[in-house]
Amino acid sequence: MSSRPFRIALNGYGRIGRCVLRALHERKLPINLEIVALNDLADQASIEYLTRFDSTHGRFPGEVEVEDNCLHINGQCVQVLRQAEPENIDWQALNIDLLLECSGQYTSRDQAMRFIRAGVPRMLLSQPMASAEDIDATVVYGFNHTTLTGQEILVSNASCTTNCGVPVLNVLNQAFGIDQAFITTIHSAMNDQPVIDAYHHPDLRRTRSAFQSIIPVSTGLARGIERLLPELTGRITAKAMRVPTVNVSCLDITAHVQQRVDKQQVNTALQTAAKQGVLQGLLGYTELPHASCDFNHDPHSAVLDASLTQVCGERMLNIVVWFDNEWGFANRMLDTAHYFLTKAATNSPVKD
Repeated sequence: MSSRPFRIALNGYGRIGRCVLRALHERKLPINLEIVALNDLADQASIEYLTRFDSTHGRFPGEVEVEDNCLHINGQCVQVLRQAEPENIDWQALNIDLLLECSGQYTSRDQAMRFIRAGVPRMLLSQPMASAEDIDATVVYGFNHTTLTGQEILVSNASCTTNCGVPVLNVLNQAFGIDQAFITTIHSAMNDQPVIDAYHHPDLRRTRSAFQSIIPVSTGLARGIERLLPELTGRITAKAMRVPTVNVSCLDITAHVQQRVDKQQVNTALQTAAKQGVLQGLLGYTELPHASCDFNHDPHSAVLDASLTQVCGERMLNIVVWFDNEWGFANRMLDTAHYFLTKAATNSPVKD
């Protein structure tokens, strides 16, 4: 363990970047991380304002001020940079241990390595990469984070839906054996959709108003799951629907399994996983009659709604798993970052 807080920087200060910073200051358990810089093209007044006030997560629970390119958070200075190109920042001078890439714009190895060549020692990206070969490791915390050695340079934190789905599917597969599964992501609106109809996207459905329709969109969830659970390759199919809410999403999972099951067995398997072992605090469980807004600002990766579990016949089950697609994912980025850096503290990475 490092004797000082690990120094991290954020590239991109949108929904995930701001949630990462806020989550670091809201966590009740100590975590040995300190955000020392952020890079975003927004002006300082907007950065301060959107840090202080958030329509989804409320007021920042602390002091926020901006002065001389410094965002003061509870008296700690976060240096504000405004550069469009990675090469225009002296990353070595910042003396950071890790860059959290939260813009979502760097999806290939060649693109991400621009930061490394510019002086960033290692990166954790908030999006899956185009292919497995583009990344040193794709991590879902609580599932495979212990495979990190600390010698990796580029690590992906996968996606919010993958962080929700993989632990749940793994529990089901270990308990009952999955023959096939079909997943529908019911996802809140995102900032790649217009508020009113607008010409802005090659997917014509995404030219439609986010808050007037349920909008089908493409998804790489099945591919992301298979990357982490290769034993399910060819057995997973997924589709996604964007709905007119501002936050909180769910996965509707239907699976045909190898063993005979009933509703209680399904719920018990997931409830046990939620209470014991590595998924404690990451997988939640509830039997109450919830609506999606009840999970706003919930730090779990996934919460099983046991009241909605169904079994058709003897081997086809259906479950609904809620997740805060912003807050849960931001907390997992912090968890992964801390574990990654703790491992790196005793291993010297080799750049490639």
